[in-house]
Amino acid sequence: MGGDRDAVDPEAHRTGLRTLCRRAPPGLAERSGLGEDGGLGDGVIRMLPRSPGVFSMACFSFLPRRRLVASLGIGVAALLLVPAGCSKSAAPARPQRPQRPEADTSSGGPPVGATGGMSAGTIGVSLLTLDNPFFKLIGETIAAKAREKTLYAQVVSADKDVAKQGNQVKDFIVRKVAAIVLSPCDSKAIGPIIAEANAAGIPVFTVDIPYRGSDAKVVTQIATDNFGGGKEAATAMIEALGAGGGKVAILHFKQAESCLLRVGGFRESIDAHNAELPAGHAAIEIIAELEAGGARDSGYKAAEDALQAHGDLRGIFAINDPSALGAVGALEKAGKTAQVVVVGFDGQPEGKEAIRDGKIYADPIQFPVKMGEQIVDAIVRHSKGEELPPEMFIPTSLYRKADAVNDPDLRPAGEPAPAN
Repeated sequence: MGGDRDAVDPEAHRTGLRTLCRRAPPGLAERSGLGEDGGLGDGVIRMLPRSPGVFSMACFSFLPRRRLVASLGIGVAALLLVPAGCSKSAAPARPQRPQRPEADTSSGGPPVGATGGMSAGTIGVSLLTLDNPFFKLIGETIAAKAREKTLYAQVVSADKDVAKQGNQVKDFIVRKVAAIVLSPCDSKAIGPIIAEANAAGIPVFTVDIPYRGSDAKVVTQIATDNFGGGKEAATAMIEALGAGGGKVAILHFKQAESCLLRVGGFRESIDAHNAELPAGHAAIEIIAELEAGGARDSGYKAAEDALQAHGDLRGIFAINDPSALGAVGALEKAGKTAQVVVVGFDGQPEGKEAIRDGKIYADPIQFPVKMGEQIVDAIVRHSKGEELPPEMFIPTSLYRKADAVNDPDLRPAGEPAPAN
């Protein structure tokens, strides 16, 4: 707000220059002094000889008004200084190069020289967050799988912000991407934005977190069976607490539909367990659901609050590994690692290491690589006219300490597997 109206945004400056230079004949941009980093070299407007007596303005960027007028004046003056005699020996006018045709989008490939992925062969991907290794791996897998299919995936982080994600989708629509992939920040609030993509004729797919509304259409949802995973988390908690049962707190992230499903599955199995308690077994009591934001720092704080309110707490179910690791930190600080059992969810490398080290009891693990691969396959299948089911689920697998001890990914290079 305010400021010099002639101030130049350097990034917009470079972007505009790249765009205009790409419209020049091959080599022209290089001769104009455009650096590899998009810099302007030693000039902004270049009058370059294309043939004797013929000059061409190669490119210019978004200049302040006064500098633009002045620069154009210099360019006009340069034209006037061309000797008249040169026109007598000028070579015949070179025929104009034909415009490069639009990419053949049926092949799925972005056009050669496409910048920023702004092509009909682009997949626009907006994920809940890229701070979480789980979503980062999904994004990396989508990008890699897209390259195999001669597509380009532009992966961005919504940072758990519905408004930001909405703006990202609007940008994808303006860029006319071939498909949009979302892990929605809010499973219902994202509906009107998906509807805009529908109106633009762009198919929308969701990964991990589903869309739960009726005002828009999603082609298919690729996700973990989160409800089933929640039931597996309950199985782990029941194992860990044994006959003693006790009080359990849930570290939640209610904004995400996937987490609501996990907690739903967990509660259902705990309720079923309590309804059929064997003789001599105490019930498991869920005493609190605390918002932990799916992050390590907020998981630490939520676990601290739970410990302060319930000194006899026996268990914590955290809806993902970052919040579970935060809970472990709070337990270590309070000296209660032997009293309280932690069950996480995800199977991220650091979570698996904590399971190996006995800090987390178990995780229902997800398979983000499978999710990323399957979402790209679904986009390609849909583009060929194949009908897809509305949802495709990938089951979790309960990962305990024995699995971590034998996990080759957790062993140093060259270390043999432990003897059974």
